[in-house]
Amino acid sequence: MGLTKALDRGRETVRGRPLILITWLAGVLLALDILARLAGVEIALAAGRSFGGSMSAAQFGNLVWNGVIVGLIFGLAGIGLSMTYSILNFANFSHGDLLTTGAFTGWGAALLIAGWGLAETGSLVLVRAAGGPSPNEIGASVIQAPIAIVIGVVVAAVATVLVTVAIDRAVYRPMRDRGGIPLLIASIGVALALRYVVQFVFGSRSRGVTATEGVRTTVAGVGVNLHELTLFVVALVLMVGMHLLLQRTKLGTAMRAMADNKDLALVTGIPTERVVTATWVLGGALAGVSGFLYVLERGTIEFNIGWFLLLFIFAAVILGGIGSIYGAIAGGLVIGLVHEVSLVWISGDFNAAAAFLIMILVLLYRPEGLFSGVTTA
Repeated sequence: MGLTKALDRGRETVRGRPLILITWLAGVLLALDILARLAGVEIALAAGRSFGGSMSAAQFGNLVWNGVIVGLIFGLAGIGLSMTYSILNFANFSHGDLLTTGAFTGWGAALLIAGWGLAETGSLVLVRAAGGPSPNEIGASVIQAPIAIVIGVVVAAVATVLVTVAIDRAVYRPMRDRGGIPLLIASIGVALALRYVVQFVFGSRSRGVTATEGVRTTVAGVGVNLHELTLFVVALVLMVGMHLLLQRTKLGTAMRAMADNKDLALVTGIPTERVVTATWVLGGALAGVSGFLYVLERGTIEFNIGWFLLLFIFAAVILGGIGSIYGAIAGGLVIGLVHEVSLVWISGDFNAAAAFLIMILVLLYRPEGLFSGVTTA
């Protein structure tokens, strides 16, 4: 009986939404194509096209690893964006520029510690705005200057929190009762202001910041950058920490209650203003650390990196189910993996489009996201 109902439900879904069937078939074909490539099987098709081909397990492993690393950045940054939406009920378009703030302040501190005595203090604090010693000469890496990297992470979190709380006090708090649309528009203005303050202080030149000597190794045939491994470990620790905070602490309980019903939380005595401040502190810290780690993995920095990442972060949050931190993490990993694994079939000029296409296709089938109905936690 259960099988019959399932089959009937499947037939209704196919009749009503044939795009879902097409999407599933396309997914199966792509998976089979990867298996054929790994097996070295190639079948000629029309117009010079072929099914399968040749790809080593190490090549595929590199793509998957890169996808996980990129996805962790999207997911970690998306946690703060998702919390802001679920508790304050507006989409914060300045979130990407908070990543930029954390990246520049954190790397200013890291370069100052790693390069002390090698260049002028101002040049190091401004993240090599005027050139100076190369990143390899400064030695800013987890191998040559691990203490500098740790201090950089801490400074990125603290500086971004200070900026985030100041913006809330000056801009968002006075507008909090006016609804989500005015706050959204205000956040766009804040984003522009932050971006060009960063450009004015640190300059608009793209520059290298991390040393590359001795940071790459091979694990099971897959090339692993130790900076990527650092990102992987730190991101996982922070994600687990957020889970424990939300599920095991009074603050987490208050945040989940406020996300469910703000008015009821206020009536029951929950200090909502403190919860809002905590939301900004946690979201700002995670954004700052995400920006720092992204530059650690990427190796270069520029004033608009957060703006370029913002659409991917929004895509991850929407795909996972806006309002859920677990959804943000899962959505980030999906977007990251599609972004990198799609390079098997398309060039790097189009892999961003492939990531957004997957988001659209999933939402056609599940409009509420992967973690629908789960808010904050």
